[in-house]
Amino acid sequence: MKAFKAYDIRGEWGSDLNEDIAYRIGYFLPDILDTDTYLVGRDMRLSSPSLFDALTRGLTDRGKNVDSIGLSTTPLVYWSTAKYNYGASVQITASHNPKHHNGLKISAANALPVGYDTGLNRLEMLVASDKPTVPVNAKGQIKERNVYADYLAFQKQFVGDLTNLNIAVDCSNGMSSIFIHELIGKAHYINDTLDGNFPNHEPNPLEANAQEQIKALVLKEKCDIGLLFDGDADRITFIDDKGRFISPDLIIAFLGDYFIGEQHQKGIVLQDIRSSRAIQEYLNKYKSKVETWRVGRAYAALKLRELDGCYGGELAGHYYFRDFYYSDSALLAASIVLRLLAERKKEGKTMSQIIDEISPYSNSGEINFKIERKQEAMDAVRDHFMQIEKPERFLDFDGYRLDYPDWWLNIRPSNTEPYLRFLCEAKSEKKLQELIGTVKAIVATFA
Repeated sequence: MKAFKAYDIRGEWGSDLNEDIAYRIGYFLPDILDTDTYLVGRDMRLSSPSLFDALTRGLTDRGKNVDSIGLSTTPLVYWSTAKYNYGASVQITASHNPKHHNGLKISAANALPVGYDTGLNRLEMLVASDKPTVPVNAKGQIKERNVYADYLAFQKQFVGDLTNLNIAVDCSNGMSSIFIHELIGKAHYINDTLDGNFPNHEPNPLEANAQEQIKALVLKEKCDIGLLFDGDADRITFIDDKGRFISPDLIIAFLGDYFIGEQHQKGIVLQDIRSSRAIQEYLNKYKSKVETWRVGRAYAALKLRELDGCYGGELAGHYYFRDFYYSDSALLAASIVLRLLAERKKEGKTMSQIIDEISPYSNSGEINFKIERKQEAMDAVRDHFMQIEKPERFLDFDGYRLDYPDWWLNIRPSNTEPYLRFLCEAKSEKKLQELIGTVKAIVATFA
């Protein structure tokens, strides 16, 4: 079924995903995650109420109870799942996808992610089967539960004194707007009303057109930093005082100043396979070990828990925290970055200076190739460079990553879209452009 992805269930509402499919997901979910009561939250998308009704009818027809927390960020569902000891939860959201999409993010006890390899594959087979859905005699009940106050109290622990900062915030008309005002206070806010039509830009903070408004606001108001949230507030990207987009992996390095430098937490830091070498180099001052792993919450959250790492992050703008049940929270990342910046500003440092000091590398950013012969193209790129020189490090668990003394590259197939994704980094711009040109030429032969 088209909506079942590597990390979650997501697709165009009315075709890939509809009320019948949502009902069947609810009905068969207990065969994958059996518990008496399921926690369910939803975002502000126009189809979310219909999806909620269908999903919860399926659950209650199986005799299961539902605790609804209403409009919710995705991280709030993760936190509540673990905090209140639910056996399973569902967040209704399509995250950063366009307005006509919707989806479901499913978690097990302790907010453990359920991906395709850990349950969605079996759920898909049941939903697609001809097995009848027959209501049980005793239907389950739906009740409302308000967790907002507890969640805000938790989040506020991490916010320092921000009174010396001039902050810009773009909520993308998404779920961050229900908490961000009360969390950080005075700031220049835009797109901070819930609107499932996303009238100003799509809720994807990695898209250049979605960054235009916040960049302009930072420059106009002479802000120290800009925050740009995605639709369900599990991802965030940052804009520096010069109006420049900050590569999200570099924020992983900066967060170390809080968790390791200030809080003296012990444990490995997790990054994904696309992350800058600058992270390890920056965290060397704390003698911290950085572990590299697969892309996506279904892998990262489980790996961070397995390692008992103190925190981690991804190039996509997800940041995971041991203090957050090994799950991701954009609000928590925002609070800590602002806290650190407020302290650095007292020392005369700007966000642009901080980031420039973290990374000495030129970076390509993620380049996408839409091709069918992904594996062949990946293999050709790998073979080309390995025949020239053996890399210092070679990783092959999420595409390929080849590390050399002055540069590295990663090429991997997207788990959610029909693309081959390429990214490289080098100590000189000349070498960077040479790498990009070589890879483009190789991949073009497989188009």
